[in-house]
Amino acid sequence: MSIAKQSAEERSAEPDPRRWRALSVTLTAGFMTLLDVSIVAVALPSIQHSLATDAAGVQWVVSGYALTFGLALVPAGRVGDAMGRRRMFLLALAGFVLCSALAGMASTIGLLIAARLAQGLAAGALAPQNSALIQSLFRGEERGRAFGLFGATVGISTAVGPVVGGVLLALAGGPEGWRWIFLVNVPIGVVALVLAVRLLPRDGSGGNGGDLDLVGVALLGTAVLAVLLPLVRASTGGLGQWWLFPAGAALAAAFVAWEHRVVARGREPLLDPRLVRATPGYAAGATIGFTYFIGFSGIWLVLAVFFQTGLGYPPLWSGLAVTPFALGSAMSSALGGRLVERHGRTLTVLGLTGVTVGLAAAALVLLLVPPASAGLAVAAPMLLAGIGGGLVISPNVTLTLRCVPVRSAGSAGGALQTGQRIGAAVGTAGLAGLFYATLAGTGGDYPVAVATALGGALVPMLAALALAIRDRRRRPDRGPDTEPAVKYADHP
Repeated sequence: MSIAKQSAEERSAEPDPRRWRALSVTLTAGFMTLLDVSIVAVALPSIQHSLATDAAGVQWVVSGYALTFGLALVPAGRVGDAMGRRRMFLLALAGFVLCSALAGMASTIGLLIAARLAQGLAAGALAPQNSALIQSLFRGEERGRAFGLFGATVGISTAVGPVVGGVLLALAGGPEGWRWIFLVNVPIGVVALVLAVRLLPRDGSGGNGGDLDLVGVALLGTAVLAVLLPLVRASTGGLGQWWLFPAGAALAAAFVAWEHRVVARGREPLLDPRLVRATPGYAAGATIGFTYFIGFSGIWLVLAVFFQTGLGYPPLWSGLAVTPFALGSAMSSALGGRLVERHGRTLTVLGLTGVTVGLAAAALVLLLVPPASAGLAVAAPMLLAGIGGGLVISPNVTLTLRCVPVRSAGSAGGALQTGQRIGAAVGTAGLAGLFYATLAGTGGDYPVAVATALGGALVPMLAALALAIRDRRRRPDRGPDTEPAVKYADHP
């Protein structure tokens, strides 16, 4: 069956009456997995003291999770396409809950790191099923609204991690209070698992069969590892092993060549090259997302260090200082999902403009205002940046995936999120390095260091804005379902 024919049949199918309740369950699970990227950062001093380890060892609790998360995305998306998204989602969520419990009960730093590595794999396996289920459950304007909620989940979970972590530490108290950072996932995850079993459809959500491209998995996995490992080692204070970057580029080129060969042989690839070459909007949207996450993800670590170490804020106050970004993102993400049908790429352009202006204003405020007023003074710029951010993530996901055939939604969504994870790793390592280099060069001037780092975040933001403007000019704004489905056959 051709993809064009299958897409027409999928569009004509009756919508599942439980789709919105099912979406609320999948987004809750997705929120947990993305929250765990940043929530742990505020607990690192407590973990280090409790488990008697050094700073480099405890940092792997954060970096190891991000590493395995990124490695799992594309293979798990393809497995979900082949075996069914419902089945893959349930397995991944069960694994995430189990690993959260193991992390919360870990008695040594080695056991904690091992649990976090496994937890990251489970989170990476769950993430692409979310976007794929939206593709299969929703059509037309509803799909834009669903992706709006998905974008809000991505943006808010990243931004509120420090706040939620600070609240949990304050409530738990004591030297072992950090364990609730992980254990809180268990009851929420169990409830989500029970509801997912009841609400997720048993058919129409994947399961197109086909063998898994194991060579493609190996090539892509080692390529992603070669790129991410130096970045996470840099964030832990290691040498970074920068020589792995050219090795990663060579492996990525070998992966692309192999995938073309798999398609030419009439077999099912891990990631169909035609998604990039022949799917309107996919390449541009993935590039914009990658570039945006370089600037977006790195600012949270820098601001946490500035407020906690530089100004002496407790973790909860530090998290509250950046809460306006999360609030702004929550409001505009849902709105962006409703408006993307009519305004398309224009929303991304407006959003990136708002983020750029907001971060520039935040840099000036933190540089010029007295330290005692910094947390309050930065609220308005962070709110503006958050409103802009909400108009970037959810519309961009919708515009990137709108022409992807539903049968390939898992692998396409996994590839999109892999780019975002790599961008986040690049941004975190780069902005943190710029912050600490400026701090050392100025003799410990924290306002200058944080302003310089936020200024550095403007570079990828402006690059993403230029890409969005270019795509806006090349392809006039159209709603998600006004462009035809991709019209290439399953096999050449």
